[in-house]
Amino acid sequence: QLQLVDSGGGSVQPGGSLRLSCAASGLTLDYYAVAWFRQAPGKEREGVSCISSGSRSDLPDYADSVKGRFAISRDNVKNTVYLQMNSLKPEDTAVYYCAAGGILCVTNGGPIYNGMEYWGKGTPVTVSS
Repeated sequence: QLQLVDSGGGSVQPGGSLRLSCAASGLTLDYYAVAWFRQAPGKEREGVSCISSGSRSDLPDYADSVKGRFAISRDNVKNTVYLQMNSLKPEDTAVYYCAAGGILCVTNGGPIYNGMEYWGKGTPVTVSS
């Protein structure tokens, strides 16, 4: 059964850190571009970060709002992609989703990340004092 399981969300104070995980079964994540999206209450879903497949993963992409604070990475042994989130802000509060599809991250000048085929169910992140 093909599925992505995203996890690691929780509640944290501003300035804190969380690491989200996107674990796959039934597909090899290294063959796909993998992206993280988020959707805050009352807002549209937005791309956060994306890492292209295989050897193309050297230059991941980030939304401007998270550059320098978030880092996406792969562990091909565990078939998992991570999103390390540091210096969290209240505006980072959202449900975070991982997705996989294609081989390259589609940006078109912004974190659009079109072409995702497989989606996790989301993990909530709350940043509040």
